[in-house]
Amino acid sequence: MNLHELTIHQAHDLLKNKEISARELTADVLARISDAEPAVDAYITITGDAALAQADMADKQILAGDIQSLTGIPLAIKDLICTKGIRTTCASKILENFIPPYDATVMGKLHQTGAVMVGKVNMDEFAMGSSTENSGIKLTKNPWNSAHVPGGSSGGSAAAVAADMCLGSLGSDTGGSIRQPAAHCGVVGVKPTYGRVSRFGLVAFASSLDQIGPLAKDVTDAAILLTAISGYDSKDSTSVNRPVPDYLAGLSNSVKGLRIGIPKEYRTSEGVSPDVTAAVQNAMAFYKDAGATLVDISLPHAPYAVAAYYLIAPAEASSNLARYDGVKYGQRDMDAGTLLDMYRQTRSKGFGPEVQRRILLGTYALSAGYYDAYYKKASQIRTLIKADFVKAFDVCDVILSPVTPTPAFKIGENTDDPLTMYLSDIFTLSANLAGIPGLSVPCGFSKDGLPVGLQLMGNYFDEQTLLNTAYAFEQATGFHTKRPEILKAS
Repeated sequence: MNLHELTIHQAHDLLKNKEISARELTADVLARISDAEPAVDAYITITGDAALAQADMADKQILAGDIQSLTGIPLAIKDLICTKGIRTTCASKILENFIPPYDATVMGKLHQTGAVMVGKVNMDEFAMGSSTENSGIKLTKNPWNSAHVPGGSSGGSAAAVAADMCLGSLGSDTGGSIRQPAAHCGVVGVKPTYGRVSRFGLVAFASSLDQIGPLAKDVTDAAILLTAISGYDSKDSTSVNRPVPDYLAGLSNSVKGLRIGIPKEYRTSEGVSPDVTAAVQNAMAFYKDAGATLVDISLPHAPYAVAAYYLIAPAEASSNLARYDGVKYGQRDMDAGTLLDMYRQTRSKGFGPEVQRRILLGTYALSAGYYDAYYKKASQIRTLIKADFVKAFDVCDVILSPVTPTPAFKIGENTDDPLTMYLSDIFTLSANLAGIPGLSVPCGFSKDGLPVGLQLMGNYFDEQTLLNTAYAFEQATGFHTKRPEILKAS
């Protein structure tokens, strides 16, 4: 096996036993990036020299007997997580040359473990999108089929993991942006409970919805990454101060007695492909055979989630993106004759069409005369959606659904149809509106050989049950062990 094909836990065991060095592992991953990047286009910035220097430091740590779960492990970071001294673009022209003067809290936590960052990966601009086609920098392809999207907005994170161009990655999830690309690329993705992972240093899209989480080759690796980045942070006012379990130590593959809720609203959703339906039904049959109880539940306000989300998220985006005005940092239009022209032209040239669309939507929803009719009403729906989940978790431990209505669609297929693109998040949005944790685990393949993901949603701060439920399925089925054929030769 090539070193870049290792999982985090496999690489950790080899590093601990000094069978490989962190430098050898990092050099192999960087070589893999060099080979696969032309086909995948996952990376915006590759930090080769810095990564090798970090690997050398990790080797010294290991030699001194100080090895943690991520020491010497090469990781990729979504390019909206601030990295001190390293370009952070949000895949936008307006921040194309922005170099943060500080690290995000999650980066500080990774540095403390001795992890290695090999680069910053592509995404939809400011995390606004479901396909990574909205990047202002480059177009990332799905490693399983380069004619298809990798999902979004964390498409670069998912594609890099699937193509073995890192051993794990961090993404962010505002309405499905970790789980959806994880499903499309055949990897594991976790959106933690809102407040479980610090948002300090995460460039804001919609502050009441955004959450950083891991993408990994298997559930074990996801548990390792989630443990490393979780925890209270006084610099984030929405961070919750409660103990973080050792998710790896708590992993179990028994689901006997587990109550799995099946929402009736998701059974009747239109537009779900037969491939997705078959894969999800097979997963339900597995859990039933393994001793879990399938419980019919109702989430009566789920049909309103898309409408509520696409008022709340753009409204918050409109507010958060007001700071990009060409004055303090980022791109400035130098041809403007007046201050007002400078504002207008900086934002018109710096923001892509999808970001502009959402700013306009959000500004309209917040404007005088429309606030009560739109933003306030959406917030009330959000409260009802949260109440639906609270009620559901009285009778079940985990909720099961598809991640997406279809496998990854073709590049360009939905570019001119924003509504169809927005509806691709129909199963994932509710978890963000309610603040509960969600997870995507590979559960099969379409007839065209594209991965299908199974979504599991859990109660607040009960990521352990989610991980255990996914782990039981993963260990029994082995879908996570399959890798894209087109890249195996390199």
